[in-house]
Amino acid sequence: MVQKLLQALINNLGVKLADSRFHELTGFNTVNLNFYPPCPNPELTVGIGRHSDAGMLTVLLQDNIGGLYVRKAEPDHASPGNELWVEIPPVHGALVINVGDSLQILSNGRYQSAEHRVRTTDTVSRVAVPIFNGPLPATKFGPFPEIVARDGVARYKEVVYEEYLKSYFEKSLDGKKSLEFASME
Repeated sequence: MVQKLLQALINNLGVKLADSRFHELTGFNTVNLNFYPPCPNPELTVGIGRHSDAGMLTVLLQDNIGGLYVRKAEPDHASPGNELWVEIPPVHGALVINVGDSLQILSNGRYQSAEHRVRTTDTVSRVAVPIFNGPLPATKFGPFPEIVARDGVARYKEVVYEEYLKSYFEKSLDGKKSLEFASME
């Protein structure tokens, strides 16, 4: 499913990839099991702080508790700390799909990675199972040349995915600051 969705998103950009290159860009998958115990004062804690995911796409299976929030896009003049966060209510049997930083880089910003966070509750535990898809670790990638030619500018430089991941985890889940590693702006 993830491979077909990524193929459709890349085709939508007007980009044609050889099978071997598609595998390099989408062949790394990991699964997490995230457990969030209840907290008597959930407003004083964070399940996972604000961040975007490093890979291409994340597929998330939520339980029925809720607690996933996505940052709503705002005008550039919005003040820090005054962001609008929208809860993504769980829907039985549905999957949440987030665009990751790698797809934002490859698309030269046409697809935007989703900044999100997780909150705990005061009464029950929460479980979430994200599946992360990304480039193979040694893969070098940057904006697709076809898109740079149309846009007239590359907004991101080429990076090696394992180096991007290293920088990503050093940023301590600080919003979308991990993209600064690849930014040309």
